[in-house]
Amino acid sequence: MDMIRKFMKYYKPYKLIFFTDMACALTASGIDLMFPVLVRDILNRLQTQAAAASGTIIKIGILMFALYIIQYFCNYYITSWGHIMGARMEYDMRNKLFTHLQKLSFTYFDNNKTGQIMSRIVNDLLDIAELAHHGPEEIFISVTKILGAFIILLTINVKLTLITFAFLPVMTWFSFYYNDKMRAVFTRNKEKIADVNAQLEDSIAGVRVVQSFSNEGIEVEKFKKGNKLFLATKEDSYEYMGRFYSGVTLFEGLIYVSAAIIGALFIGSGSINAADLVAYLLFINTFLAPIRTILHFTEQFQRGMTGFLRYEEILAINPDIEDKEDAVDINDFNKDIVFEDVSFKYSSGDYVLRNISLTINKGETIALVGQSGGGKTTLCSLIPRFYDVTEGSIKIDGKDIRDIKLDSLRKKIGIVQQDVYLFAGSIMENIRYGKPDASDEEIIEASKNANAHEFIMAFENGYNTYVGERGVKLSGGQKQRISIARAFLKNPPVLILDEATSSLDNQSEKIVQQSLEKLSDSRTTLVIAHRLSTIKNADKILVLTDNGIEEEGSHDELLTKNGIYAALYNTQFAEISESVD
Repeated sequence: MDMIRKFMKYYKPYKLIFFTDMACALTASGIDLMFPVLVRDILNRLQTQAAAASGTIIKIGILMFALYIIQYFCNYYITSWGHIMGARMEYDMRNKLFTHLQKLSFTYFDNNKTGQIMSRIVNDLLDIAELAHHGPEEIFISVTKILGAFIILLTINVKLTLITFAFLPVMTWFSFYYNDKMRAVFTRNKEKIADVNAQLEDSIAGVRVVQSFSNEGIEVEKFKKGNKLFLATKEDSYEYMGRFYSGVTLFEGLIYVSAAIIGALFIGSGSINAADLVAYLLFINTFLAPIRTILHFTEQFQRGMTGFLRYEEILAINPDIEDKEDAVDINDFNKDIVFEDVSFKYSSGDYVLRNISLTINKGETIALVGQSGGGKTTLCSLIPRFYDVTEGSIKIDGKDIRDIKLDSLRKKIGIVQQDVYLFAGSIMENIRYGKPDASDEEIIEASKNANAHEFIMAFENGYNTYVGERGVKLSGGQKQRISIARAFLKNPPVLILDEATSSLDNQSEKIVQQSLEKLSDSRTTLVIAHRLSTIKNADKILVLTDNGIEEEGSHDELLTKNGIYAALYNTQFAEISESVD
């Protein structure tokens, strides 16, 4: 009931459509109830005054035609605008869900597969839209018809009605029993199709890896396994649906047979006349049709409510990271970024960072080096609050970043990563992502600063060139320079370079490194470096290990110490010498 109350709130913006729809439903169901009454009246007139009844019968016929024309317009509104209302509610829910997902922290996306999230946004809400339209309307029509028909049946013959409908309690118990069974299996259906979507998304996204290892057969088998599990739940659902619908049909048949046989016996005893029995049998159909509708509707209800429950599950997840009520904007970055005894661990696992104390002055370039898994990327991710510190604090110009509005904080920080993400669209659109209101001239200027303008103009469509999904039509160096152009356009005072050149060939690295040096000029920059030759000129180099910051100093100072940094540098230098030889 709590879920139903939450669901009903989504009708609020469409109250006019909803109540008009209900009024049309009431009118249409009332006309259906009048049909057997008018037929009974015609039959009774023919029995008692056949010769004089023709004029009255014609008038009743004209009335019936008029009523069904009215019903036509009511059904048109119910079918068209009722569905439009459901589609608009689906639109509202999908917008709300997507907006909520944008607020969730990286932790949620670390723990949930993309395909499963997509299934909740797309598949689950399709069933909700149908429920939104058909739910209140079909229940309202059905209840109106059931009550109206039952009252009329009692007025025709009380004894026949009570005997005939002795089957109803058993039919009701039967319906509730299988209703519970179907709810459980529909939940499993949605879970399994979400798994199939996740497998599909994973395989398609990694198709180049799949084909490079000739592992198409493995992916097919993995997909078949998930698809087979989904098929099994579908078969279970159809098994229960078969029992449910065949059982309902059986009870309907028993009611019809009982009414016909007992009614015929009552005619023989004079308890009912033939005209009343014909009308009675017509009314049984009017009575059973809405019951059939409600019982069949249970399948749609279970599908829709299962989807709504899964929808509400995501909305109930509070973002790990959000603005405090008294959070403030930060207008400028004037002094420093300070880590005060910062420790961090992910929701499950050991500490990644321990007791980090660090001051990054405005305009400084700080390089982070160390073995993989040492916490370099994690440390940088704490500054824009992609994750919150577990212990300690990070301050910008003396203000704890948890007291700064997220939007204001992140606008001050630009990030260039090793794994560049480009959206499916044009080069122009991807660069403009750094500043959505930027002019074409600003984008071109940013591209020139990133050494990207020349290769962009070499394409047939220039800045309107389609980059493909994830920028697949561009080389690694080209994607990286577009990412740098995006950062130039954003023009942030703080810059994070996360191994931005480690995956490039020497020629591309040289060009990209020039662009990065130009981008870093006059900015506070944190560089996560794999190739130590790129950070010789950093103001300060930090060596991170599991124990925290093990070494700190300039390139020359750290070489003189002959410690961890010197060992890393000498190893890389030896590898380079060997490759040259």
